[in-house]
Amino acid sequence: MISVKYLYSWIAAAVILSVAAGCSSNKQNAQAQDTLELPVLTIKAKDTTLQTAYVADIQALKNVELRSRLRGFLEKIYVDEGMPVRKGQVLFKLNDEEYRVSLARAKAALSNAEADAVASRLEVDRVKMLVNKKVLAATELEVAQSKLKADQATIDEARTNVQSAQNHIAYTVIRAPFDGIIDRIPLKGGSLIDEGTLLTSISDLSSIYAYFSFPENEYLKYQRSLNSGEEQGDGKVKLKLSDGSIYTHIGQIETIEGEIEQTTGSIALRAKFPNPHKLLRHGASGKIYITTEMDNAVMIPQKSVFEVQDKSYVYKVDNNNKLHMTSFTPLTRFSQFYVVKDGLKAGDKILFEGAQNARDGMVIKPNMMKEAPMLAVK
Repeated sequence: MISVKYLYSWIAAAVILSVAAGCSSNKQNAQAQDTLELPVLTIKAKDTTLQTAYVADIQALKNVELRSRLRGFLEKIYVDEGMPVRKGQVLFKLNDEEYRVSLARAKAALSNAEADAVASRLEVDRVKMLVNKKVLAATELEVAQSKLKADQATIDEARTNVQSAQNHIAYTVIRAPFDGIIDRIPLKGGSLIDEGTLLTSISDLSSIYAYFSFPENEYLKYQRSLNSGEEQGDGKVKLKLSDGSIYTHIGQIETIEGEIEQTTGSIALRAKFPNPHKLLRHGASGKIYITTEMDNAVMIPQKSVFEVQDKSYVYKVDNNNKLHMTSFTPLTRFSQFYVVKDGLKAGDKILFEGAQNARDGMVIKPNMMKEAPMLAVK
């Protein structure tokens, strides 16, 4: 027969084992609950086409302000705002009555000067004959010749005044300097304008220029590819308009400035685009896209990357599902991903997202992804 003392000891031991087993089970459950399930991506290398965007300033092939060269009344406006015009077409007419009076006065002065010169020439001939006959002294001839020279100078001055008056009359008619589109016309007919008053602007939109800037390091890569004759160095570019559409025509980089801007570390380039339908206008905005072909590019999503003291890091996942904070050097950065220069390689597993909930040395439950949902740059 089992003693009561022994029975109590057996029950106590059973209770202790049960409690211990419960605590161990709860600890294991807690550890299982603490292991986060996070998405993990295997880095791949592949050939890809990358398009880099640069903010562009669109300008007309030629954009000229038309200003009055005279003071007067704006007598007639022959064009309307936004109207296409041809080279030499009359655009504005200033009242020219005052300048025609000046022309008549200048022509009269020229006639008088020419008449005086004729009289002076006859006088020279007369005095010369008398000097030869010893009737007059030689100094008399010098005086007559000086008078003739003065009259000839007066003729030259009068002719200049006539030409100036004719120019002023010509300036009262403002013509288009080239084929183009008329901009806003701020004045109306009858307005009194001063010399230098802006009448309108005219833009040659047969083609357009797109100005944009390269960072210095990207310029160096582009210039090397240009010098080596690589396809990405052919200078062909695309233009994305402000409404998000891609411009139909391909542009060509024509010029690169001679100096790098010290304050920004960038250099300006100019691309030219055909504009047969006059869709693009002076002062518009857009983005230039340059295409670069890359072989075996190692790319990682931007959401996988975090920065610490200006350095880029990811969490690399080892075979034991343990996280290791790993730095890498990006070759370039796009809107949604990085191209890796060194520090990571194809086949490495990294934490796709959730870095804010992770820490170095942490063990996770990986949720393997087939491929990063990276959108192509358009």
